[in-house]
Amino acid sequence: MVKRRVKKLEVHDLTIRYGDKVALHAASFDVYENEIFGIIGPAGSGKTSFLRALNRMNEMTPGMVVTGSIKFDGVDVNDWRDVYALRSRIGVVFPLPVGLPLSIYENVALAPRLSGIKSKAELDEIVERCLTRAALFDEVKDRLNSLGSLLSGGQQQRLTIARALSQAPQILLLDEFSIAVDPVTTMRIEDVLKELKKEVTIILVTNLVAQARRLATRTAFFLQGELVEVGDTEDLFKRKVEDNRTTEYLEGRFG
Repeated sequence: MVKRRVKKLEVHDLTIRYGDKVALHAASFDVYENEIFGIIGPAGSGKTSFLRALNRMNEMTPGMVVTGSIKFDGVDVNDWRDVYALRSRIGVVFPLPVGLPLSIYENVALAPRLSGIKSKAELDEIVERCLTRAALFDEVKDRLNSLGSLLSGGQQQRLTIARALSQAPQILLLDEFSIAVDPVTTMRIEDVLKELKKEVTIILVTNLVAQARRLATRTAFFLQGELVEVGDTEDLFKRKVEDNRTTEYLEGRFG
């Protein structure tokens, strides 16, 4: 029996503008539950703009105008009255790790604490669980009260993932997470993501086509603000494509 795929996101006719500049034009595609959905393409193709629209960061970006629709579990993201509740369900990990000027423990405990959790035992459990899921707990368990900013770059990136997980998101957005970490740490984080997709839906923006091939169930190719195509990742790499530009990009002819 084939398991029915559940749509987590439904993107329809999404257009993003910054003044007169169109960052993404009339994109439509779906993202399914518990998949890693890769987005590839050269710089300036609209990849990060899509993540901003998904998390309603356009409301904090002067001049950014979004039209069309993004439905999250069947509800348009703009219909959420509490944008902070939306963002707690859609976590973001940025290209460069942004550690709060707090201890490792408080970096992870802050969001649950602000949501009303006061029990030390419960906070301890959340911190340990999230750091473990981010493959960091064993490295820091004896110095949880140390500043997160003192960790190595790769550890700070995993701390950022743990902090995003502390709100129990249903979708995790990763924007070029490996840009500032070494190859060994990149592979460790990739192993983390393979495990996390059992529990959350992951949208992975990457300039590394090999990384998309290793991780993504399906991949979308963006080019100069256009969604060129979306397909099963292996099909794209086996040249089962609808547009020759996809093959040219995957073969490194431009980018």
